[in-house]
Amino acid sequence: MHSPDDIQYAIETTRVLREPDRRIDTFGETRFEFQLLSELMDRAGEVRIRTGHLEAMRPRIMRPEAYREIELEGFNDNARKRLDAMMEKLRAEGKDLAFLQYGFQFRRSQVTEEIVHDSIEAVRDRVLEDIRRTGNPARAVIEGVDDAWEVSLFKFSFEMILRSQAINAFDFKRRGLL
Repeated sequence: MHSPDDIQYAIETTRVLREPDRRIDTFGETRFEFQLLSELMDRAGEVRIRTGHLEAMRPRIMRPEAYREIELEGFNDNARKRLDAMMEKLRAEGKDLAFLQYGFQFRRSQVTEEIVHDSIEAVRDRVLEDIRRTGNPARAVIEGVDDAWEVSLFKFSFEMILRSQAINAFDFKRRGLL
């Protein structure tokens, strides 16, 4: 288990070196490939390259009725009434209470690892040059922290959600679904 400081460090130092050319599809699942580069913490001049896939499920529209399904664990008995009252007030003010829900499937069994004996700069340059040569539009290259590499992958996922929200909302609105 990582400490809050480890997680914060991984979030702050993770960089997406190359984004996929596409965003999360509005009406279907989206599959991304990733290569996550990380320097080994205890050995100089060694870089771990993790390669795998990440699947984003199609965004779902969450309507106000779905708020009733939200569990309010740890709140007092009046929390449900206060949430319902807030929702009614926002609805009365004409607020659109629908939002998009995103989900990802992480499949660790599909992640492969390779140790390369070189500097992070040299490995980064080779990996990015390989993508320029092959032109794989679905591949992301991420530079992160070795022991908290999953946090780096989560950060990439959240960034993809943020970059996809506007186009997904536009697609839903265009079809009259939102």
